[in-house]
Amino acid sequence: MQSDSVRGSALSTEDLLKAYTLGYFPMSEAHDDPDVFWVLPEYRGVLRIGEFHIPKSLRKAVRQDRVDIRVDTAFRETMIGCAAPATGREETWINERILETYCALHRQGHAHSVEAWLDGELVGGLYGVSINGAFFGESMFSRVTDASKIALVHLVGRLRAGGYTLLDTQFYTPHLGQFGISEIPKARYQSLLDEALGTRGNFFALPRQIAGSTILQSTTQTS
Repeated sequence: MQSDSVRGSALSTEDLLKAYTLGYFPMSEAHDDPDVFWVLPEYRGVLRIGEFHIPKSLRKAVRQDRVDIRVDTAFRETMIGCAAPATGREETWINERILETYCALHRQGHAHSVEAWLDGELVGGLYGVSINGAFFGESMFSRVTDASKIALVHLVGRLRAGGYTLLDTQFYTPHLGQFGISEIPKARYQSLLDEALGTRGNFFALPRQIAGSTILQSTTQTS
């Protein structure tokens, strides 16, 4: 994994957008570390949008609307949820500079959150960055069963409806692998990224709130 430190001046939204088009993304060592470093993994976790798999049990949860899915109603709160300590992840790579810069990117229309709500409470979700036909997933969290997974299904359905071709998950894990996400080398990733950047995606091709049965129509493969 290659990295370069960014020190001193505030991280800018222009820095972020340029970095993503080159394959880099920012991280911090800890929430209280003021520095940010750029990461360019040798291997990348990616999803070609048309290759998404939904396990049957999850498909049922999505169809039943077990949580209410909303888009871009609580972006900052979603980032804070992603940064909160969790079992097996006591520390976060999201520091204050990253939080504030992504919130600024959200205000510019380049960053989005897909949120899971239950009884008026934010219980899960994810956020990421949208550039042309590529969506760069940053992080997700869940406080109730399947909340982040349902948000992921809604995200992919939205991306597919909007003409996106690539979902970048940064790293591959077996958990993500069940959805059809694979690990590819850096050169192959850059090729897919260039292809996606050459297309135009519309994140709001679907309404901001949509029923699970409707979002499933934008996904076709089960396992």
